[in-house]
Amino acid sequence: MNISELNDLDLTDIGNWPAVGKAAVLALIMAAVIGAGYYFDTQHMRLQLQQVQGEEQTLLKEFHKRQRVIANLEAYRAQLAEMEKSLASMLRQLPTRTEMPDLLEDISNTGLINGLVFDRFKPESERPQEFYATQPISIRARGTYHQFGAFLSGVSALPRIVTVGNLKIGSGKKGAGDEKNDRETEELVLEASLNTYRYLDEDEES
Repeated sequence: MNISELNDLDLTDIGNWPAVGKAAVLALIMAAVIGAGYYFDTQHMRLQLQQVQGEEQTLLKEFHKRQRVIANLEAYRAQLAEMEKSLASMLRQLPTRTEMPDLLEDISNTGLINGLVFDRFKPESERPQEFYATQPISIRARGTYHQFGAFLSGVSALPRIVTVGNLKIGSGKKGAGDEKNDRETEELVLEASLNTYRYLDEDEES
């Protein structure tokens, strides 16, 4: 079929076209249908496929992460048991409400035994936390350098937890009968905030 024959074809009478013409029209129709199908359906499916593939990678990463956790599950359990044991040991070092007066007396006696003179020993208001309360104690004491060191060492050796903060040591006066103003004989002034902690009772936690 040549160009002149194509010009003679009647578009209203396709049924009488030559086989070549019919085949060409059919090919064009099929191409249009395939193109429309790709545009309206296949392209959308390809986008869905890309989205699913992206979700697959995310799920694979999460799977590998959980797999590592499961593989180390026994080690995590052992670590948790050790942490719970350490927490229980620390809680045993926290006095209860009824034991706090004895602890305050122990701290004061530790200072007196080591030769300190307290100008101030004042328990401040408690600061409740989640399951314990902090009890600050403001102190001002006079003594020598070694007496202060022995006091702080004694406080740290108490069976209950006591921490020292805001520590300040300043000059006081020279010891009586001493001619040299040295560290061993000079009276110093210590100011600090001691913090001890007590376990909250169940009614206080609630």
